[in-house]
Amino acid sequence: MRVLVPVDGSDPSDDALEYALEQFEDAEIVALHVMDPVDGTTTWAPGAATDWLAASEDRSNSVLETANEVAATAGRPLTTDSVVGRPSHAIVEYADEHDIDHIVLGSHGRDGLSRVLLGSVAETVVRRASIPVTVVRTE
Repeated sequence: MRVLVPVDGSDPSDDALEYALEQFEDAEIVALHVMDPVDGTTTWAPGAATDWLAASEDRSNSVLETANEVAATAGRPLTTDSVVGRPSHAIVEYADEHDIDHIVLGSHGRDGLSRVLLGSVAETVVRRASIPVTVVRTE
């Protein structure tokens, strides 16, 4: 069994990784970091695309290094990967293309207006994934 855990360095994604490591003892855990080119911090000036990519790759390496440390502390191996794309779409696409059996992802637990305005990666993944999805909610 292969379990995909999207990680972004936030508390909810850390909680999801810890949950997956504990609950799926015999599974291969894959930590995926999605580098989002439309995350609201992108500046489209000359050279900005290459600056953005370099900064995103640095951030991705840091997030995945932390994920490896969490897995090592749990005594578990971890496969890591990163992709560029919109998070909800990239997660579902990655799962489909890499023989993933289950997705475990964190959620901030937003509701009401903040959820409408900010959207929900977890909600979109749950709706679009063709495999089981576990949402680990952080209040």
